Amino acid sequence: MILRSTRVVLPDGVRPAAIHIDNGTIVRVEPIDGAPESSVISPGLVDTHVHVNEPGRTDWEGFDTATQAAAAGGVTTIVDMPLNSIPATTEVGALEAKRAAARGRVHVDVAFWGGVVPGNASALDALVDAGVRGFKCFLVPSGVDEFAHVGEADLRDAMPILARRGVPLLVHAEDPNGLTAPTDATSAAWIASRPPRAEVEAIRLVARLAGDFGARVHIVHVSSAEAADAVGAAKADGVRITAETCPHYLTFAADEIPSGATEYKCAPPIREARHREALWAALRAGTLDLVATDHSPSPPSMKIPGDFARSWGGIASLELSLSAVWTVDRRQSTVDTLARWMSDAPAALAGLSRKGRIAEGYDADFVIWDPDIEWTVDPARLRQRHKLTPYANRTLRGRVRATYVRGVEVWDGARLRQANTGQLL
Repeated sequence: MILRSTRVVLPDGVRPAAIHIDNGTIVRVEPIDGAPESSVISPGLVDTHVHVNEPGRTDWEGFDTATQAAAAGGVTTIVDMPLNSIPATTEVGALEAKRAAARGRVHVDVAFWGGVVPGNASALDALVDAGVRGFKCFLVPSGVDEFAHVGEADLRDAMPILARRGVPLLVHAEDPNGLTAPTDATSAAWIASRPPRAEVEAIRLVARLAGDFGARVHIVHVSSAEAADAVGAAKADGVRITAETCPHYLTFAADEIPSGATEYKCAPPIREARHREALWAALRAGTLDLVATDHSPSPPSMKIPGDFARSWGGIASLELSLSAVWTVDRRQSTVDTLARWMSDAPAALAGLSRKGRIAEGYDADFVIWDPDIEWTVDPARLRQRHKLTPYANRTLRGRVRATYVRGVEVWDGARLRQANTGQLL
């Protein structure tokens, strides 16, 4: 098969090209003569922060619906987080249970993170051998009992193993000593209970330990200007650290959250507009490396309207990430910048050497999209299991026309074309 466009996002820029595909792999990319503007062909998105929640909490999401949403959003590979499923992926048996739940029910490719929890250091080598791409840990309570948070002693047990195996540790970086209980049920009280200094202190701890052990660490969902600065300082000190932010932190601001609208609740919280602008600046400067969704759905009954103190903290946006990020920043970013943040850098984080680029030898994973089309989010049409979203009725720019996974068209802009063609990586 050959795909042709006047706007193909290649590692060295955007230009007219013909992509030659054989047996799901890119075998050659050739220049073509210019022609009238056409849809953009970008490398398929790689989302390294997805909570699929299966097995155990399939009423929250699940591999079928999550990977349908991914395909509809141009995401060709997801990396599933180890928690919110039961059992959590903290030992090999749990990983095999998760693979069994996913096998034959995924529409895009799926890889897996393992988990670091107190007392499971002896299980980490076996999880790497079984194929996890790295590990996730929490420094504060995760929200579910079966995935306990770790302290410095636990990190000191785990980091030498991860450094030896060459896999990253992904960290939910908030210092528990910096958090307080919300004083009431409002969004303002929720934000005040998790201040930026909690992020900063946690990042400093993780960076110090990563420097001591030579480990690779990755800070997930950076939400504040101060946290981005802490990541930049660690990089300047030579620490092997990367970091991400999420579409909701780049799109929304605290003073725009309607009263009682718990669909905006997440942890760390969506903060004031100055943080949103600082995160954009940190992305453009390379201080933050990538954008991932932290897709964390739950049944609507858990998003208790009006009560930010008790409602589940998570935002579902797997299907909307490309359009959401492009909408906010299209005047300053380019389609190849977007591909670096949402395809190339996430693939590198997870060690997915055949993903994230349109280049010879890579998997033929593409999103074909029109960056100029505006559309309105209709929650009822989303492919995720539950339709509650802060993006409801929001006008976005950039529409996915087709999604290809290893040369197979799985989404045609309106429906799933091929089912269950994803692989477990």
